[in-house]
Amino acid sequence: MTIQKNAAKKTFNKKRLLMVLPMLVAFALGMFLFQGIGQDPNKMESSLIGRALPQFTAKTLASPATQVSQNDMIGAPALINVWATWCPTCRAEHEFLNRIAAQEGVKIFGVNYHDQRNAAQQWLQDLGSPYVFTVFDPKGALGIELGVVGAPETYLIDAQGIVVDKLTGELNDRTWPPLREQYLSLLQGTN
Repeated sequence: MTIQKNAAKKTFNKKRLLMVLPMLVAFALGMFLFQGIGQDPNKMESSLIGRALPQFTAKTLASPATQVSQNDMIGAPALINVWATWCPTCRAEHEFLNRIAAQEGVKIFGVNYHDQRNAAQQWLQDLGSPYVFTVFDPKGALGIELGVVGAPETYLIDAQGIVVDKLTGELNDRTWPPLREQYLSLLQGTN
């Protein structure tokens, strides 16, 4: 009789565990998903925030004979926009970049990421260029140094080349206001 009670007790415990386990898994999954609610998917932390731009020397997209470095990007607050012709979101944000460069005088540097020189040059010829200059980064070496996770990404730097903020994804009318506020604040600090 004791053996039957122990066997029945084990079966009862297994059934109880099988009933409770899905509820525990669902609860844990719900808590995990709940943490993401209200988070901005374009706001990804960067280890570069608060640090100087990484040192680099690279050729420009416009001219393989012209070399630039991080020093060519300092002196005034600016945006550094990582883009590529294979990136549909980059195309979606390009008109906006042209607009803020022309209408608001925003200084923007480009980083053409994992792309073909001819295709990228044609893109800028067809769509216009909002960039002071574009670094040609065909192998993604500068992208790795910046911590790029995908195009487009936009970095806000101050006049000394310190990274102030980073936006992952499209820069547009919805995502620009917080960056614009910081940009204008930096401009006031340099005047």
